[in-house]
Formats: sequence, structure tokens, C-alpha cells
Amino acid sequence: MSVDLAERVRMSEHGAGVGDAARDVRSLAAEFRRGDERALERVYRDHSALVYSYCRRALGEHRAADATQEVFLAAWRSRERYRPDAGSIAGWLMGIARFKVIDAYRAAGRDLSDPASPATSDVGTDSVDLEQMALRMLVADALLTLPERAREMVRKAYFDDQTHAQIAEHAGVPLGTVKSDIRRGLQRLERHLEAFDDARP
Repeated sequence: MSVDLAERVRMSEHGAGVGDAARDVRSLAAEFRRGDERALERVYRDHSALVYSYCRRALGEHRAADATQEVFLAAWRSRERYRPDAGSIAGWLMGIARFKVIDAYRAAGRDLSDPASPATSDVGTDSVDLEQMALRMLVADALLTLPERAREMVRKAYFDDQTHAQIAEHAGVPLGTVKSDIRRGLQRLERHLEAFDDARP
């Protein structure tokens, strides 16, 4: 786990309740779309670390800060196109970031279709890698939004390949609780990812 991700996990442990958090997210999305600059500040504060980490991994440290600024500027200019019902702000921002990174490669004359291109060898990515990297980071970010118990159950089921019965036994909770926690967790993960494909540059 990276330092950034570990810190965000620690921060998430002290967040508001699930209901309050969901209401807060809906309110923030509405304010952002209306053009409230305080909402932009919050969106930047909440999601700039994720966007910056992606840009740094894809483009290198020297371009990451500028690319991050470009992502948020593009998001602000196109804020009316963000559809909260289509997914999370994080997913939408990462969708924009993907396009900005690809644009940066093209502007530098990098051949994204050729992973052996000397211009891309310092980063070691092609367009498919860039998208997969963004999605992996989004999944990790989405996991942080889950309550601790649900997060651990999803991790055990999908990363450690444990059965629901094994998770229930190890956690000391009823099997039905495991199933419902995982189901709700997956629904929230899906929502976090949905806006990724809805984003446009």
C-alpha cells in the first residue's frame, strides 16, 4: 500500500456516518455543478491527491502538478456536464485525467500504440495501461469510501479469494451479514467507477 493510500485509509476511519456522508456528497455535487467556488475547493481538497498520484505515475513528477491543474480546470469549465446520477465525482475526474494524460503524450509526440517507443519507455505505459492504471487507482480509492468492516470483507472476497463462509467464520459474524455487507460494498464500488466512462475532455 502506498504512503498516500495508507494516509487516506487512516483519514477515512474518522469520517462521518454513511448516511451523513452520502447526503454530503450529493450536496457537494449539486453545489459544484451550480458553480459554487467553495465546492470546487472541497472537490480539489478531496480528490487532488488521487488525480495527482495518477498523473505522477503516468507522466512523471515533472509534469504531474501541471497535469493535475489542467484536470481540475477542465472539470470546472465543464462542470455542468457532470451528472451525479451517472457516478461519483472521483470517477468523473479520473476519466478527465485519463484524457489529459493521453493528450500530454500526444503533444510530446509519444506513440501510445507502440510500448517500445523511446518516448514512452521512461513511463512504461501505453493507452491501455493508462486506462487500467486509472481504474485500479479508482478501485483503491473507492474501497476507502466503504465502512471498515465492509471494506475488509470485499478485500477478503475479491483479493484474497475467501468464500463468504470463510469470511463469516474469521470475522465472527453471521453469513447473511457478510453477504449484505459485500453486496452493498460492491454497489458503492460500482457507482464510484461509473462516471469514469461518462467523462469527456
